[in-house]
Amino acid sequence: MKNYLFFAAFMIAATNVMAQDAASKARAGVYDRSTTPQYFFLEEKDVPSSVYLLPPPPEPGSAKFAVDEGRFNWGRFQRLRPRGKQAISDADVTPKGVAVSFSEAFGIELNEENTPEIYKLMSNMNGDAGVLSGGQAKVYYQRMRPFVYFGIGTSVPEDEAALVNNGSYPSGHTAIGWATALVLAEINVDRQNEILKRGYEMGESRVIAGYHYQSDVDNGRIVAAALVARLHADEGFQKQLEKAKKEFAKLKKEGKIAPSIFSFNPAEMN
Repeated sequence: MKNYLFFAAFMIAATNVMAQDAASKARAGVYDRSTTPQYFFLEEKDVPSSVYLLPPPPEPGSAKFAVDEGRFNWGRFQRLRPRGKQAISDADVTPKGVAVSFSEAFGIELNEENTPEIYKLMSNMNGDAGVLSGGQAKVYYQRMRPFVYFGIGTSVPEDEAALVNNGSYPSGHTAIGWATALVLAEINVDRQNEILKRGYEMGESRVIAGYHYQSDVDNGRIVAAALVARLHADEGFQKQLEKAKKEFAKLKKEGKIAPSIFSFNPAEMN
């Protein structure tokens, strides 16, 4: 009886660990196309080669690495500010998490109920952006993440185990944020400034959280842009994008999309 209870307790604990690991990997944008096909339009062979496209990551001791280190220290300081809380929130790049991140910028709450076609478009490209766009370079370079290299923990410690052996270069979170921003800005042109700014911030959040170097983030945006260009040549993406645009047009006509409040005054930038 004691052996049975021990075995049962062990299995429950193991199941909980596996569930937590799966949830952590989902937040981290680590997907397997064979088990989560709903997050992909493309296959690996369809995507531009990130190894061919990108330069090698900066080597320790180089001038470029000094910039990365400086930005890492900048990010640690930001954790103490309100911006640090946003970085923690931005760590969730599941389709639901990304929808929450862009809702305010887009002008309506993005979810399966309010905006099913837009949400489906965002979800279906999530793995393309987070896994395929920079996957080759991640595996090829296996760049050590800054929280490992510097021995300083992140602001989202629950994701560290899922990402400790996952290459840092380029940033998959950044690619998800920037690719999503580019597509949403195409749908809602009136709020392109708010949407693109939000997408940009999602990349900077990875520096603040301690998961990526600035060069990871900068090059994450490059592979994201290349991916979006390739997605526009995919028939499945084209069809879903058209559905999303029609849905948006209907919502806008019904007055359900908040208007842009963006204004630019050069004097305010000084």
